[in-house]
Amino acid sequence: MSCLAVTEDLPLDHTPDPYDELLRIGAQRLTGLQRRLFQAQVCSALCDGNPRQAERRFGWGRQTVQKGLHEFQSGVRCLENFQARGRRRSEEQNPQLAQDIRALVEPHSYADPELKSARRYSNWTAAEVLLALQTTNGYRAEDLPSERTMRDILNRMNYRLQRIQKGKPLRKTKDTDAIFTNVQAVRAEVQNDGETLEISLDTKAKVNVGEYGRGGKNADHRRRQDREGLGP
Repeated sequence: MSCLAVTEDLPLDHTPDPYDELLRIGAQRLTGLQRRLFQAQVCSALCDGNPRQAERRFGWGRQTVQKGLHEFQSGVRCLENFQARGRRRSEEQNPQLAQDIRALVEPHSYADPELKSARRYSNWTAAEVLLALQTTNGYRAEDLPSERTMRDILNRMNYRLQRIQKGKPLRKTKDTDAIFTNVQAVRAEVQNDGETLEISLDTKAKVNVGEYGRGGKNADHRRRQDREGLGP
C-alpha cells in the first residue's frame, strides 16, 4: 500500500523588508563616490554581488552599482564628468548663431562709459535681435530660442541691454539771462552817446556745459595736449 503525501503550497511572502527602505534613504543622503561605495557594499552583502538584483530590490541603476563594485574592489576612483550633463547652451550647440548675433548687435553697442569694464551696452532688445535674425539672416522662428533665452545669451556674450543716454550739454547757465539783460541795458544807456565806442568782443570762459556720457573724462583718462578740458 502506497501513501501519497499531499503538500499544500504556501504563498510566497512578498512583504518588503523594512530595512530595504532605510538602505534606499541612506543611499540618497550620499553623493558621488560615497554613494557608489555604499551601494557596492550593500550589493555584495545582500545581493550576492549581482547589480541586477540590487536594481530590482532597491531601484538603483545597475550600471552605477557595477561602477561602485569596480571602485570598491580595485580601490581606483572613477572621475565624474558633471560638465557633460544637462542641456548645452544654444550658442554652444550652434556656433554660427553666436557669430550672427555678434555681427548684428556689435554695430549698435557702446563701450562702458566709465571704461571700468569690458562690458558692451546695446540699445537693442532681445525681441529686436530675434526679429533681425529672421529678417536679415533667414532664421526660422522655431529654430531660434525664446526671448528670455536670447536675453541670457546676450548677457553671456557680455552685452548689457540698456539705452545709452547721450550727453546733455546745457544751453545756458542760470546767469545767462541776467548777463544779456545787463548788456542790453548798457547798450540802451549809451546808444546816443557820441563819446562812447561800442566794441563787440567774443570771450571764452570755463563753464559747466552739462553732463557728458563719460562724465567729462577723456577716453584714455589723460589730459588733452592741444587744449584744456571743459571740466566735469
